[in-house]
Amino acid sequence: MKPETLQLRTAVPDDASAIASVLYESFIEYKSSYTLEGFAATTPGPDEVKRRIVEGPMWVVLSDQVLVGTVSVVSKEKSLYIRGMAVIPKARGQKLGELLLAHIENFAAARGFQRLFLSTTPFLTGAIRLYERFGFQRTADGPHDLFGTPIFTMAKTLEVPVTDSA
Repeated sequence: MKPETLQLRTAVPDDASAIASVLYESFIEYKSSYTLEGFAATTPGPDEVKRRIVEGPMWVVLSDQVLVGTVSVVSKEKSLYIRGMAVIPKARGQKLGELLLAHIENFAAARGFQRLFLSTTPFLTGAIRLYERFGFQRTADGPHDLFGTPIFTMAKTLEVPVTDSA
């Protein structure tokens, strides 16, 4: 996948089916590690994706006009909760997760957010390594399960720009 073929843009409701497909394709290999309810929450269908688009910004990565990655955020006071981050298996290793995380961090910093956080499962080791490389650290914050599937929280404090008040 050549970088010049990539496009990162804000998701629109017409993307909902493709986003739902990316989420399913990205997590299907881990289905046996989830409870049925946990897997369903991790791989929402198009109607839930449309609802999430309204709740907070969602972005997609396209390669040659094909949707290969996605992520969304929800504002929680001075923090942004990252959810639904996924890159289809055939597009992994191309630094798309880093592209999405950098975009979120820039988005958050431009709007004065002080912290990013996310929930992940202990069996998504590749994703956890990415989050750690990007400066996220595991916290004791809950929740600790998603419909019976174990999860934990990771967070990253953002540097707040110093403004001259004089």
